[in-house]
Amino acid sequence: MTQAKPRSPKTSRRGKATGKTTGENRAVGLPEGLTEQDLLNSYRQMVLVRKTDERLWMMNRQGKVPIAASCQGHEAAQLGSLLAAQQDGDCFFFPYYRDLAVKMMVGLSPTQVMLSFMGKVGEPYSGARQFPLQGADLEHRVIQISNVVGAGLTQAVGYALGGRMLGDDTVVLAYMGDGATSQGEAHEAMNFAGVHRLPVVFVCENNRYAISVPQSQQMAITDVASRAEGYGFPGVVVDGMDLVQSYQATREAIKHARSQGPVLLEMKVERLMPHTTDDDDRRYRGDDELEQARLRDPLVTFPAYLKELGILTDQEAEEINAEAQGAVNEATAAAEAASPPDASGMLSHVYAP
Repeated sequence: MTQAKPRSPKTSRRGKATGKTTGENRAVGLPEGLTEQDLLNSYRQMVLVRKTDERLWMMNRQGKVPIAASCQGHEAAQLGSLLAAQQDGDCFFFPYYRDLAVKMMVGLSPTQVMLSFMGKVGEPYSGARQFPLQGADLEHRVIQISNVVGAGLTQAVGYALGGRMLGDDTVVLAYMGDGATSQGEAHEAMNFAGVHRLPVVFVCENNRYAISVPQSQQMAITDVASRAEGYGFPGVVVDGMDLVQSYQATREAIKHARSQGPVLLEMKVERLMPHTTDDDDRRYRGDDELEQARLRDPLVTFPAYLKELGILTDQEAEEINAEAQGAVNEATAAAEAASPPDASGMLSHVYAP
């Protein structure tokens, strides 16, 4: 097991802004492999995902959305890993139910997200016949057939095996929470992938809670990544609250997976909201713990980092937030105006033609 390298002082204490010209780098010491535009786009994406997540939570309280599992606190891990995969250009994704950022940033619009959570015509994954955003989005290379904890891991490994048999060079990213690592499917998937040296990157978003069960009551180890050794492949601990470190670790993991076999990335994150809209985390988490977690909120730390770099100003941040809020407002209005599925199409998407 290894520890992902933190940003060095050279790349975390940024140079001053050198200009205002659009299209030119305004900073020095950019992380390897990333441009100024990459970082700004990641911030825009992060804000849009957060605004969407917050709206879903609010609409649940209004009785318009039945349930939602917030990704607040997980955004940096998800977006950093996705950025590395998109740069690679040949990855397939098996996300889990908390991966709103992954699903949106591979191509889903805020309107499609709202349609899915409200069960309206135009829902992109299953035609509004399953849990929100559960099914398949093959256009964007995403599959999440089941909401059962850990179920997507064996499917991801099977996809990787099929790709190898067809001669593909695709690397599969299989996402899960720490609770999933206590399921039998996690062992089966990692063991099979290790034996056959399959091109899979297992991404464990460890927020230290399996619903209400803390990590100390799930497992007798400190790092989930240490389990990888038992399957014969590398495990890496990553600060999942740091988008750049998440990107760098995933980039290296994809290279390793394609040439040598699986990698387990343990993205240490904070869950800033209850498990789902049906949960009350005040029953098992203290106020002090939540306050400390919010100090690490990527929507606080990432823009501060960009301002250190000299590529984001307060005014630009305000404009990005306003733009995202406007997009979410438009998406909400469109979804509320949309119709529910007609009963005549009940069996559509259920049976093969």
